[in-house]
Amino acid sequence: MSRWQPDAGERLGKAAMELFQERGFDETTVADIAQRAGLTERTFFRYFTDKREVLFGGRKILEDTYSSIIAASNATTPLGIVTEALCAVGELMEPRRSFSRKRQSVIMSNHDLQERELLKMEFLSTVIADALIQKDVPATTAKLTADMAIAVFRTAFAEWVKPGDLSTLNNHIEILLKQFRLIVG
Repeated sequence: MSRWQPDAGERLGKAAMELFQERGFDETTVADIAQRAGLTERTFFRYFTDKREVLFGGRKILEDTYSSIIAASNATTPLGIVTEALCAVGELMEPRRSFSRKRQSVIMSNHDLQERELLKMEFLSTVIADALIQKDVPATTAKLTADMAIAVFRTAFAEWVKPGDLSTLNNHIEILLKQFRLIVG
């Protein structure tokens, strides 16, 4: 396989995930990833700032999706607005289930990666809250709604990536939102 083929980023990501699962995250080097992909380390760094970005590089897509769906929403309540955003993210994630399962397995086996995942979720909560504030939702309500949205997403995601689960991510999101509505009345 030529290193000049246009799918270098995809090959690097696939090689990284394979190695993370075989050897563990800490035991895998950028050199190992590049070699497995048939590329150079220099090429790796054209696509990723470090090996963690293989796992966390999609944050910008989530940020943009949450922000744009919230901005375009015609829902009349903060919960209605974030429900639309959560469902849009669920649809976006559905084709990536296999990768998401592997990614979650790698993250759950490494405390530093778990911390990074929590920071990512906190950042996304801030993105959601800021987008709600732009729609004139009071700051405290926006933050509370955003934190709830991320709690729903994290819980739904954890169920969705379990081996053998056949439900869609949005099925899990909808079930959790119904439970949330029952709790708050």
